[in-house]
Amino acid sequence: MLAAAVGVVLTYVLLPRLPEQIATHWSGSAPDDFMSPTGSAWAAAAMVVLVGGGCSGIAALAQAQLMTRRIMLVIGLAVVGLIAAVQIAIPIQQLDTTTPTDAPLPVDAIGAGLALGAVVGMVGASLLRDYRVRAVATEAPPAGLPRSAVELPITDQVGMSAQGLVVTAVVLAMPAALLCWFADSWWLMGVYLPVVLLTVVLLQFRLVVDADSIRVQNMGMSAIEYGTDEVLGAKVREVRPFQDFGGWGIKAKGRGNYGVVTRTGPAVELTFACGHRLTVTTPRAEEIAGALNTLADLRLARS
Repeated sequence: MLAAAVGVVLTYVLLPRLPEQIATHWSGSAPDDFMSPTGSAWAAAAMVVLVGGGCSGIAALAQAQLMTRRIMLVIGLAVVGLIAAVQIAIPIQQLDTTTPTDAPLPVDAIGAGLALGAVVGMVGASLLRDYRVRAVATEAPPAGLPRSAVELPITDQVGMSAQGLVVTAVVLAMPAALLCWFADSWWLMGVYLPVVLLTVVLLQFRLVVDADSIRVQNMGMSAIEYGTDEVLGAKVREVRPFQDFGGWGIKAKGRGNYGVVTRTGPAVELTFACGHRLTVTTPRAEEIAGALNTLADLRLARS
C-alpha cells in the first residue's frame, strides 16, 4: 500500500511539469503506448496492490506450508519493487519533455526495483514462522523398521546435481530468450533471469537431523521442520520424482504428505504423530532412518 501510494503522490506533485500524455509501454526500445500521468499512476498502483499484495498476502496464512509462504512473499515483494520503481521512474525521466515518443525504457529502474523488492522479501521471509500444531509420539516405531547407532547430527545436501540444475536453467530461460530475439530487445532477460535463478535455488536443499529436530533448509532458512519427539517411524523407500510426486522440489501429495524430491533413488520416509508424512531423497536414507528409530526407542524407554 505504501509503495502504491508513493507513486501516485509523486505523480501529482510532478504533474505541472509532465506532458498531457506520457510513455507507459515500450516495444523493444521505442514507446508504443501512452496514457495520462494520473491514469498511469493509478493503474500502476492497482497492479502493485492486486498482484504484489495478492502474492504477498499468502504469507499471512499461518496454516499454509512455511516454504510456500516464504516463496510467495519473495515473489510478491519483487513484483511490488519492480512495478513501484517503474511507476516512479517513468514520470521522473519525462519531466519537462514535449516529445514522450523519445522517452527511453527505464531499464535501470526495472533492475533496481526487482533487486530491492527481492531483498526486502528475503528479509521478510526469514521472519516468518511455522505455526503447525505439534504432537509428541507416544508409540515406538514398528519393530520391522531399521535401527542403527545414533551418531548425530547428520547433514546432507539433497539438491539436484549440477548437470540437472544447468539443464533446468537453460530450459527455463529459453522462452524469454526467444521472446527477446523476436522483439529485438534483451532487457526482458534482466527480469526473467532472476526468476530462473530463484527457481534453481529452490531446488537446492540441506537436510539436517540432530537430537532435537529434522530440518529441511533452503536459502539459509528452515523450509520444513519437525521435532524428533514427533517421529512415529522412519523407513527407506525408492522414489521417482515425477511418477511419485509429480516433479522436483518441495511437493505435496495430498494434505500433510510432503516430499523433498530432487533425484531418483533412495529416500527416507518419516511419519509423525500429527499425521504428517515427509519423504526426502538422500543417499543417507538408511543411516537417517536407523538413527531416528533408535532415538525414538531410547526416548520412550526413558519416559
